[in-house]
Amino acid sequence: MGILLVKKDYTIKLIALGGGILQLSFSVWLTLYYLARRNLGDAGDMLFQNSIQWFAPLHIHFSWGVDGISLAMILLTAIVVVAGILVSWRIEKQVKEFFFLIVLLSLGAYGFFISTDLFMMFFFLELAVIPKYLLIGIWGSGKKEYSAMKLAIMLMAGSALVFLGILGLYVASGIYGNAPTWNIHELSLIQFPIELQRIFYILTFIGFGVFTAMFPFHTWAPDGHSSAPTAASMFLAGISMKLGGYGCLRVATYLMPGAAQELSWIFIILASIAIIYGAFATMMQKDLKYMNAYSSVSHCGFVILGIAMLTRAGIMGAVMQMVSHGIMTALFFAAIGMIYDRAHTRQANELGGMLKQVPFIGTAFIIAGLCSLGLPGFSGFVSEMTIFVGSWERTGIFYRVATILACASIVVTAVYILRAIGLAIWGTIKNKEYEHFKDASWSERSAAILLIAGIVFIGIFPFWLIHLIEKDTFSIFNKLISVAVAN
Repeated sequence: MGILLVKKDYTIKLIALGGGILQLSFSVWLTLYYLARRNLGDAGDMLFQNSIQWFAPLHIHFSWGVDGISLAMILLTAIVVVAGILVSWRIEKQVKEFFFLIVLLSLGAYGFFISTDLFMMFFFLELAVIPKYLLIGIWGSGKKEYSAMKLAIMLMAGSALVFLGILGLYVASGIYGNAPTWNIHELSLIQFPIELQRIFYILTFIGFGVFTAMFPFHTWAPDGHSSAPTAASMFLAGISMKLGGYGCLRVATYLMPGAAQELSWIFIILASIAIIYGAFATMMQKDLKYMNAYSSVSHCGFVILGIAMLTRAGIMGAVMQMVSHGIMTALFFAAIGMIYDRAHTRQANELGGMLKQVPFIGTAFIIAGLCSLGLPGFSGFVSEMTIFVGSWERTGIFYRVATILACASIVVTAVYILRAIGLAIWGTIKNKEYEHFKDASWSERSAAILLIAGIVFIGIFPFWLIHLIEKDTFSIFNKLISVAVAN
């Protein structure tokens, strides 16, 4: 609200940055406190829970709580929001509206990740759609009106499927449970008939899958990313696509384990197609933003694959991949945005010599690329290897073929990443105007350093993240196993 009360652009930026840093600090403190509570023996499914009745006739509550998985997503959100604000420091058009929409987006993400009531989770999911439309439509570039409309329509369609699924769960809970409820924990205790589970599982998984750019519902992502301003691109790929992965795991898989056991093969096929198709489509791109957008389709395919394999390591790897890809792709879009602000082009073959002229920006681009291709020491390596191990644990020729295809995509990823680095970053400067470029400003450097620190810290010390999420991923896995044994 402080942003709306001031007029000076610089003050608005300071308030936004101060709020972002405060959120990040609180997220780190909350994570440390959460881990301390767990170490002291607090074994509750969710910690720091509370509930306020919002609409009694429909049993809607503003209920919240956190576990390791939601905390990992909160940390990711806080990091990307601070980086996005810093990268946007040069924004001069409608500054107040721009930063207000960024803050509104972060509110939607935080609310979604802490909600333990399905209706409120859906409310916050919807809250994040309109700001994306406005950010692209007003501050975007290229076919911004078309891209904004396409993104909004497709995400609204995904939301409609999600709402049908959770509404079905709510109505069925009044029949097969003690009373109608939206509460995730209470719903998890109800044994829904498998016939209903199949319907609700398909609806919610596809609905949330649209948000994570699951094939063939991915087409909004390349256009949306390419037209969005840098901070919006960072948020779209870094956080918004993780709302979908989180929903696929927390709602579809956790609440309907019987249907997940029966039907997850469908999403393994779609994930495998997304991984391979996204990698080859990326290799065909010359626009750096389109390249990163199609790459995100491929990398988010790993998230769906890990969840759909229904193994403990696969689920853990999916959560790690959401965090890793969120930070990595935010850094990629930040570096691309910095280059575009100076060169006014994103065509890789029109660039060249960026490492010589703007060494900091070039280095940030290279680090993001090396993380994307899974170089050891970066977060991409530990997350993808965990997914591969978890996928290989699922026996059967179908699952082994899917795992091999996913592993093979690493080769294609290496090709398009190294080619992009070779064309845009290495070599000689192709345009004499580029010789006058200035390297990253203090705000751009701060954003990149924050994101690089996250990539390296997870890559070198992954065990803190594993320790944070292992109890909750094990709980989801145990429920899936208990259903499999019962059947």
